[in-house]
Amino acid sequence: MRLDHVSYACTTAEIADVIQRIGSDLGGVFVDGGRHPSFGTRNFVLPLTGGCYIEVVSALDHPAAEKAPFGRAVARRAQDGGGWMSWVVSVDDVSVVESRLGREAQQGRRVRPDGHELAWKQIGVLDVIEDPELPFFVEWVSPESDHPSRGASGVSIATMEICGDPAAVSRYLDSTSEVSLDGVSVEWVEGDEPGLVAVCFSTPRGNVRID
Repeated sequence: MRLDHVSYACTTAEIADVIQRIGSDLGGVFVDGGRHPSFGTRNFVLPLTGGCYIEVVSALDHPAAEKAPFGRAVARRAQDGGGWMSWVVSVDDVSVVESRLGREAQQGRRVRPDGHELAWKQIGVLDVIEDPELPFFVEWVSPESDHPSRGASGVSIATMEICGDPAAVSRYLDSTSEVSLDGVSVEWVEGDEPGLVAVCFSTPRGNVRID
């Protein structure tokens, strides 16, 4: 279990400005990740060192965005003003998480603009909707060579600032967050709303905090 990516939600109208702003701050270039047809969303990704990436995602004007948990989560975060929606951990066998949570993972796929399809399974988005401090889980079906972190830009995640209860998050992970994050530190902060508040990045130009 390790940190896979961090997800930033915004409206479709805002997505070009968001990827330009974050990319400029970090000195990296986002690539078009394509659409998630079963979720009613689309994303752009910035590969990071350490096997992670940033996802900037928006909900499309599509019925799937109203039905799929992920589409609903993205739309709700965008309607609330946008920003960091969740952090995501990858697992080797999502069936272990399915057994613990008592429900099945959803199949996910997206087709990149070059026509190449990526596939994965994910679970826990419903829990994130209820409690945004929590992560959700992915198991990649596509080979490791297709992971969105490929082509990393020399930027890495140093710290995640999370408002919430570390004990509750550890229970949900069935592990300690420090172990599951493979060296990425977590700073637990106070605030009015639980969730991922900010992410601090290490870049060739120094440390950058994005809230």
